[in-house]
Amino acid sequence: MRVLHVVLLCVVLGLGSRAPAVEEQVASARKVAGDLVQQLGARLRAELAQGNAESAIAVCKEIAPQLAGRLSRETGARVARVSLKTRNPLLGSPDAWEQRALAEVERRAAAGEKPETLEVSEVVEEPAGRYFRYLKAIPVQPPCLICHGTPEMIAPAVRERLRADYPHDRATGYTPGQIRGAVTIKQPL
Repeated sequence: MRVLHVVLLCVVLGLGSRAPAVEEQVASARKVAGDLVQQLGARLRAELAQGNAESAIAVCKEIAPQLAGRLSRETGARVARVSLKTRNPLLGSPDAWEQRALAEVERRAAAGEKPETLEVSEVVEEPAGRYFRYLKAIPVQPPCLICHGTPEMIAPAVRERLRADYPHDRATGYTPGQIRGAVTIKQPL
C-alpha cells in the first residue's frame, strides 16, 4: 500500500515523467554542444592545414559566435562558449551558474576524470524563470596550443594578432588535457 501511495504522489506531482524529460534534454544538449565543437573544430583544422595560424584566430573570433548564434536560433536556447580565463570578456564571461559548473569540471578533471567526458546539467529556478542548464567541457587539444599555449609556444605573429584582437586576453598558458572552457546551453522551460 505504501508503494502505491508513493507512485500516486509521483504521478500527481509529475515526478514520474520528469526523469525521462531531463534525460532527453541532456541528450539534446549533448548533441548541440557536440555540433558546435565539431563544426568549429573542422573550420579550425581547415585553416591550420593551410599553414596560417593567424587566420585560425578569425575562426574563433568570428565563426564561433556565428555558429553559436545559429544553434541558439535553431534550438530556442542560449548556446555559447565560456571560460574562467576569457579571451573576449564580452562573449565568453560565465554567469554565476557557469562559474560553479566550470569550477566543478576543473575539479573533476584534476581528480582524474577524462576531460572529454565532463559535463554538468540541472534544472534551475532563476528570477527570470525556470531553465535547463547544461555545460560541456572543452579540453585543450594539441592544436589549441598554437593560440592558447604558454607564451613560448605561441609564435610572435600570433601573439601580436592576439594582443591586437583581444587586449584583455587571459586565455593562454594551457597544456593538453586542461579545461579550456565549455559549451554552455540555457534552455527556458
